[in-house]
Parts: sequence; structure tokens; C-alpha cells
Amino acid sequence: MAATTTLRAAEIAGVGHYVPARVVKNAELEEMMATSDAWIQERTGVQERRWFEEGKDTTAGMGAEAARRALAQAGLTVDDVQLIVFATLSPDYFFPGSGVLMQRELGMTGNVPALDVRNQCSGFIYGLSVADQFVRTGMYDTVLVVGSEIHSSGLDKTPRGRAVSVIFGDGAGAVVLRPAREASHGILSTHLHAQGEFAEELIVKEPSSNRENRTQYIFDHEQDLYPYMNGQNVFKHAVVRFPQVITEALDQNGYQAQDIDLLIPHQANLRITQYVQQKMGLPDDKVFSNIQRYGNTTAASIPIALSEAVQEGRIKRGDLLCLAAFGSGFTWASALIKW
Repeated sequence: MAATTTLRAAEIAGVGHYVPARVVKNAELEEMMATSDAWIQERTGVQERRWFEEGKDTTAGMGAEAARRALAQAGLTVDDVQLIVFATLSPDYFFPGSGVLMQRELGMTGNVPALDVRNQCSGFIYGLSVADQFVRTGMYDTVLVVGSEIHSSGLDKTPRGRAVSVIFGDGAGAVVLRPAREASHGILSTHLHAQGEFAEELIVKEPSSNRENRTQYIFDHEQDLYPYMNGQNVFKHAVVRFPQVITEALDQNGYQAQDIDLLIPHQANLRITQYVQQKMGLPDDKVFSNIQRYGNTTAASIPIALSEAVQEGRIKRGDLLCLAAFGSGFTWASALIKW
């Protein structure tokens, strides 16, 4: 008879985030995109966002700073890290991925492996799930999970692109995963889903490798370099998938919505968050939102929000925390955590 393998739980031992210094309020976009503060807030809830500074901020560099802060909170150093999982849709280069660039930025030795995750808005939870499996099985004791994005350099900042461009911002967040100190604490479960038939509903098409001369194609089809979003369809699916994947996590672990101490959803749109909050029957103090200050930072949004929630004392030992995301792909995911 084969020996039974006992899986250990993984917990978040430290969190950290970094956002660029430049604050871009809605008023700055009014003339640029022929919009208004009222229009942006009514549709998205965003009041301001951060834009990177060229020559100072990079996707890998912002991730590295968030990682340093997470490691410091965990009482660890870069020498303790055994694996990097780096989630982004805006890498520094087409290749290699930003994970190895952050490894270099942090001055890591020992050939620490770096895994890049491309699941857009769900990227952080997908990455967290991958890291969780490595810790559970005992392959690694210390895993760094990072979400970092620079959107502002790839947005159509004209009236043509305002429906999408007003939403997004730049920033990075990170967590350190370690074996749980108590068996009843840590990541209880993660849940991942995808539905590729809607891939073109939220997309940046170019540069695509499916072109005989991709460089010339980009010159002739500049608009395809910018994000396209069928906002109505994205909203319609998001308000269904968010409650589904949250309920899936609760059901698997024997909890109900009222047991959640804090829900941290991907900061896609404040209207989506408010709809999900109402659907799940959660009061305001059990849902964390910071999209008003940062916009949608895609893979970075959940770790930034998690880091802020910890800083603000919104999470304490023993709390039941739920993370949930939905986005391009379509992909959606959740993680249930006993803090």
C-alpha cells in the first residue's frame, strides 16, 4: 500500500505594496479624454489613480519594492525566498518575463526559480493557488507571490479610448507564503475557472505573433495596441461569476456568507463590487474597496487591497477572509483564508 502524504497548510506571512508617486485625479483626464469627474465616478467609482514615472518605475521594480515590504513584515529576507510567482499583463519585455527581472532587482542568489502568470485580473489568485500547492506539498517553504502592472503607458488617452482608459492605474502588491503555524489557519482552498469563448470581450490584440509581418501590421492597425472592452458584457458576466466563485469557496469549507469577516474583491469597478456585496448580503464593513484611489490595477489590485487592509487593522488573527476576481479570458477565481 502506498504511503499517505500529509499535506500542510500554507499561510500569508507578510504583505506589502507599492504605488507610483504621481497621483492622477479625474480632473486631469477631463480635457484629455473629453470626459468629466462626475461621468467617471458614476460609471466606475474611480476618483484618482497612480501613473508610473518613466526612468523610475518598472513592472519588475515596483514588484520588487512591494516584495521587500512583504518580506520585512514576515521577518524574512530575499535569501529566504525559494520561488517567485509573478503575475502581470504588462511585463517589462515581450520576453523574458518580469519574474526573472525582479529576481535580479532583489539581488537574489541561488538561482531561485521564477514563474510568470498571465491571467490578467485573476492573475494574483491564480498565482496564489500555484504557490499554495508548492507549499502544501513541501517542495518549497517560502514563496513570493507578486502582482504588478503598468497600464498607463498602454492606454488610449483620447476621447476614443475614455471608456476603458479612465478605469486603469499602476501599482504592485506582494505576499509571502509560508507553512501555516496552526493547522486550522492559512489558505483553506482556492478555486480557478476560465471560459475562453469570451476571450475577445476584453482584450489587447497586438502585438500578435499570428502575423507574417507583425511590425508592419501594428503600424497599420495602431488601435489594436490599446485595450478593448465590451463593458456591458463584462459587467453581466462579472456579477454572476463573483458570487458563484465566492459561494463555491464557502460551500467547500462549510461556511456561509455571513461568516466572512472581510471580502477583498478584485477592484474592477465599484459598481460591480457594490452589486456583489448586495447579492452576498454583506455589510459595508465586510467589503474592502480602494478602487476610488487606485483604479483597476489588474493583477496588483487584490494584493494592494490586502496590504492596505492589514495596515488599517481591518484583518486580525482568526478572521475569515475571501479573495475573489473576475476578468479577461474570461477567468475568475477565489481563495478562502483563515487569517
